[in-house]
Formats: sequence, C-alpha cells, structure tokens
Amino acid sequence: MKAPKGWKLSMGDVPILPSSRNRPPLKKPIWILVLVCLVSIFLICAYVYPPQGSGACYMLSSRGCKALSDWLPPSVREYSDEEVASRVVIKDILSIPPTQSKNPKIAFMFLSTGSLPFEKLWDKFFQGHEGRFAVYVHASKEKPVHVSRYFINRDIRSEQVIWGKISMVDAERRLLAFALKDPDNQHFVLLSDSCVPLHTFDYVYDYLMHTNISFIDCFSDPGPHGNGRYSERMLPEVEKKDFRKGAQWFTMKRQHALIVLADNLYYSKFRDYCKPGLDGRNCIADEHYLPTFFSMIDPDGIATWSVTHVDWSERKWHPKSYRAEDVTYELLKNITSIDISVHVTSDDKHEEQIRPCLWNGVRRPCYLFARKFYPETLDNLLHLFSNYTAF
Repeated sequence: MKAPKGWKLSMGDVPILPSSRNRPPLKKPIWILVLVCLVSIFLICAYVYPPQGSGACYMLSSRGCKALSDWLPPSVREYSDEEVASRVVIKDILSIPPTQSKNPKIAFMFLSTGSLPFEKLWDKFFQGHEGRFAVYVHASKEKPVHVSRYFINRDIRSEQVIWGKISMVDAERRLLAFALKDPDNQHFVLLSDSCVPLHTFDYVYDYLMHTNISFIDCFSDPGPHGNGRYSERMLPEVEKKDFRKGAQWFTMKRQHALIVLADNLYYSKFRDYCKPGLDGRNCIADEHYLPTFFSMIDPDGIATWSVTHVDWSERKWHPKSYRAEDVTYELLKNITSIDISVHVTSDDKHEEQIRPCLWNGVRRPCYLFARKFYPETLDNLLHLFSNYTAF
C-alpha cells in the first residue's frame, strides 16, 4: 500500500503488538482461607453457645468474656420451661388489679427470737387505730411473753432461724403466707425485735397505702460482699449482671407478696447456691434473694431503699446499735429528716451511691422505722415518742 503524499513511514508509525508472556500459575493462599473458616466457625459457636465459665474466656483474652461481648452481637437466651411458666404466673399476678377492701390494713410482721422488748412502744403506736392493722409474730427460739393486747394470740407457727441461711427467707415467706390469709391486708411490713417506729401511725399508714410500690432495698455492689458472692451455679436463670444486694427489712404491696409465695424457681437458686461457705463465698440469702428477684421481674415496681433506717457507718458485720445514752430527741429528729438513700460498695473504692427518696415523684423523708435499739432504750423512747413522731 502506498503511503499518501507527504507521509513518511517510520518504525514509530507502525503499531507493535506486545508478545504473549508465560506467567506462573496463581498460588492460592489456602492456609488463609482455612484460617478464616475456622475463626468464623469459632465465632458462630461462641455466639450461639456462649461460655458459662470464666476459664474459657481467659484462654482467649486477659479481659475475659468482656473482650468478646464488646463486639459480638447480643445473644438472646431461650428460656427454659420453668422460666416461661414462672414469668407467665408473675406477669398475670402483676396485671390483676389490687384487691378492693372496704377496710384496707397494714400487716406488721415481727421476726424475732423470742419476746419483743418494745411491745409497750408499739402499743402506744397502735392505740386508737384498731381495725387498720394486723400483727404477726415469728419467734424462732422461744415462745414470746406479750405485754400488749395487740400482740396476744398473734404468734404464727415458727421454725428455727439461722443467720445467713435460707431459713431467714423461709421465715419471711411464712409470715407473708399467714398475713395474706386476711384479704384486708394490703401492705406488709417486715420488722425485727430491735425496730422502733419513727412517726405516728397515721403518717406511716398514709405513706405506705397511698403509693403503688414496694420499698425493697436494692443496689448493685461490684465488691466482694456484693457480686463477689455470686455463684455461676445460678445460671442460666440468674446472671451476674442481675445480682443485687440490700437489707432484708422490706415493706411490700399485696401483689408482690403473692409473687414471693408463688416463686419457686428463683427461690430454689438462692436456697441451693447462696449460702455461707459455698465455693469459698459467704453468700447471705436474705440480703440477695428479694433484691435480685424484684430487680429482675418488676424493677419499676419497687423503690430501691428500705423505709427502715440502719446505720452502717461503722463498716462492721453488724450495724450500729443504740444504747440508752444514745437515744435523744436530736438523734431521732435527725433520722426522721433524712431524705436521701446512700449505698456504699464493698470494693476498694467504697463508692457512695446517693439517690433522693422519691415518694410518688416527690422528695420526702426516707424512713418510717429504725433499728438496732437495745432493750434498755425503751424508757427513753416512750418518753420521747410524742415529741419525735410529731416532727
């Protein structure tokens, strides 16, 4: 072919096709694919079957299971038949409107070893309010000798109670059972033989009957005397994140009292696995069962403090006990004016968890009763009763 006039052919004008090269076959990284598959299978298994023990977690990370849970999607645990049945019963009881009574009463339930040293003071507290209260006494060691007419023939069948054991919870449930037999009892107050009233009967009655919650002490304590008492044997029904602590001295509305008697599933977990010395832990059932139970099944139905004042400022195994010389108008006035709830964790931080005491959304004094008072304080309390309860 002849080039057009004015064109000059050269090697640069001729397109040159690249010659084919012999490339080595691709080396597929088989070992990487195998590793990815194994890791995927492991993560799927960890998600579907999360490890229950801490040992398996610490084989993977010094942070334990927390390291996995940070980035794994949350798993939804399937409830057992027992849990399904329990939650159905609890939900049904909570949905039932409170029993309508023409004469609603408060059940005052005394947990004692024998005679009650402050019967005369309680007699003064109850006078003039017959028909608005009922008294029940659980004496675990000896038959009480009563000096007040309000306590005579009010003893229930009692069993031995050992501090720290599930028998303490059994006694509480026994008191509730006897008190629930009276349909007029709408609120239930657990008291010890060292408890005294801080206000008039009318004040206490209005405080408890005109609110729709129970007063159950409840807080999360990460320390050795809180979550340190938890046992993984409570799984799967009770997880560590749900474990709570609180004083045993409660007040409880009727629906909650019925739930406590109906419960066997969660109660059995604390009966079997919350006891002193088990697995090297000193778990105290009466300090953990009810706080944990209600925190799980009806957290919005409880105030997280007890209306019974106890002074733990000495940080001993037992709270401060008041002698005769301690009982003054100033002491009782100070206790009745407290309007914040304070919980202190048992870890090295000793963190204070402070919350206002809200009654129907309004800040009010927290306490209706107080303990622990020695019997020798009776005369001072009787003398001061009209003054400090009027505050």
